[in-house]
Amino acid sequence: MTAKAKPRGAAGAHVALLRGINLGGRRLPMKALADLFTDAGCEDVRTYIQSGNVVFRADAKLASRVPALVAKGIARDHGFDVPIVLRTAAELAAVVRNNPFLAAKPDPRTLHVSFLAERPSKPCAAALDPGRSPGDEFALRGSEIYLRLPNGMARTKLTNQYFDSTLKTVSTVRNWNTVLTLLEWARGG
Repeated sequence: MTAKAKPRGAAGAHVALLRGINLGGRRLPMKALADLFTDAGCEDVRTYIQSGNVVFRADAKLASRVPALVAKGIARDHGFDVPIVLRTAAELAAVVRNNPFLAAKPDPRTLHVSFLAERPSKPCAAALDPGRSPGDEFALRGSEIYLRLPNGMARTKLTNQYFDSTLKTVSTVRNWNTVLTLLEWARGG
């Protein structure tokens, strides 16, 4: 974890989810990532694990610009493009509340959420194949896809590539434990 703290203002908590960093040759140290958010004007910047999860505070106007500012900094300083999906603390709380798989009390290790950059159109959503990955389940709710993957993330056919190409947007997946931790941090924990 990297922390860069500034005094708290009227800024709200946000979570940035970066896709595909620290895989293969796309290395991005968390301190450098936190510095990019701080340089963009964000406050209370914290990173969680090495896969590109950043909790920060910013007013709504700045927060709307943060993905582009940080992506530009990553391209400039590290030489690769990174999609960034943003959620407010309130949006992340709604994601946790609305998980349709929780009622069945599944093993939490089988649960994941795919965060979409944009809400897909109805025709694109209708093109999703519920039988694509036998044994796995998904539920599209707004700009999130809830996943229950009892055979594991490595074996599923419900991949970022599948969702991106079918839904015509960008997705990034987090396991349920990470989602819960990010919500706790966004709430000030």
